[in-house]
Amino acid sequence: MEKKNYQDLKKEVWDKGICAGCGACVAVCPADAICFGKPGEMGCPGNIGYCKSANDEVSCGACYDACPRTGSGPKDTTGPFIEIISARASFDIPKKQSGGAVTAILSNALDAGLIDAVVTVSEDRWSLRPSSVVITSTEELVHQAGSRYNWWVPLVAALKTAVIEKKYKHIAVIGVPCVVQALKKIRESDNDLLKPYADAIRLVVGLFCTETFDYAALVNGKLRKEYNIDTWQIERLDVRGKLEVTMKDGSSLTLPLKELEESIRPGCHFCQDLTGVFSDISAGAVGSPAGFTTLIIRNDAGKMFVESAERNKRLITGKDIDIPAIEKLAAAKIKKNSPS
Repeated sequence: MEKKNYQDLKKEVWDKGICAGCGACVAVCPADAICFGKPGEMGCPGNIGYCKSANDEVSCGACYDACPRTGSGPKDTTGPFIEIISARASFDIPKKQSGGAVTAILSNALDAGLIDAVVTVSEDRWSLRPSSVVITSTEELVHQAGSRYNWWVPLVAALKTAVIEKKYKHIAVIGVPCVVQALKKIRESDNDLLKPYADAIRLVVGLFCTETFDYAALVNGKLRKEYNIDTWQIERLDVRGKLEVTMKDGSSLTLPLKELEESIRPGCHFCQDLTGVFSDISAGAVGSPAGFTTLIIRNDAGKMFVESAERNKRLITGKDIDIPAIEKLAAAKIKKNSPS
């Protein structure tokens, strides 16, 4: 059967405005022909005018096969799991989100030799502009800890750097649900061009996500123009049913999510997965006491990483979990983004 190419992806996903912005297509394109524009310019990728399949009639289809929006996505609350626990790092993580459990698990994995690289999203502390990066040291992982709520880069684009350029063989990927969905497709695909990526991915950590915000719309539009807030004044952003902006001078601003509807990336309106149900471990603040992270351990691989971090005293765990709170928020996302 003839494989679909970027022209099919453009027709079925990009032109319909349902692109997730995950960057899987950018990462796996063997010709480096797919890319995003500058912040605020476009909500989906573009092609530079070349495609192995369309131009040279060489079988490819990597971009189409990796896209989380080709086909239906998951619509579940907690998804399958072995165990749900609360956890926190046993060491200090200055920029940690909730309990810092994800950083603790991955730093332990790096030091124990379970993985050799982490693909995640970093952030410029001055501009809050995110970037897709490969991290190979505990020190850098701790330095870059914290969730990112702004988008302007393909989130998992650095996967190509890790697999193709750096040749890492044991990679952990941290991503929001659309990234997790793309990684599931890559891991399960029979496309030979996706095999190197599938073989290298050892752990997928899914982050709870209601939606992400367009960098230009949130930072340049809402915060700078409407509230006269510059990025260098911001200490951190948190989303817990509302956007909490904590300033470096100790002051804060809370914005209801309804006020930020125009800042939400269009593709987010088509996602009905809060918890990243296809990950090995899912993590978020909802359901745990303050200072702890909720961990949804979904399979034996995820359990092994958590137990290793516990054994090496990097992670402190507990059982105080409010599962109905997770299910309630997940159900609200499903309802909000269901086709009318």
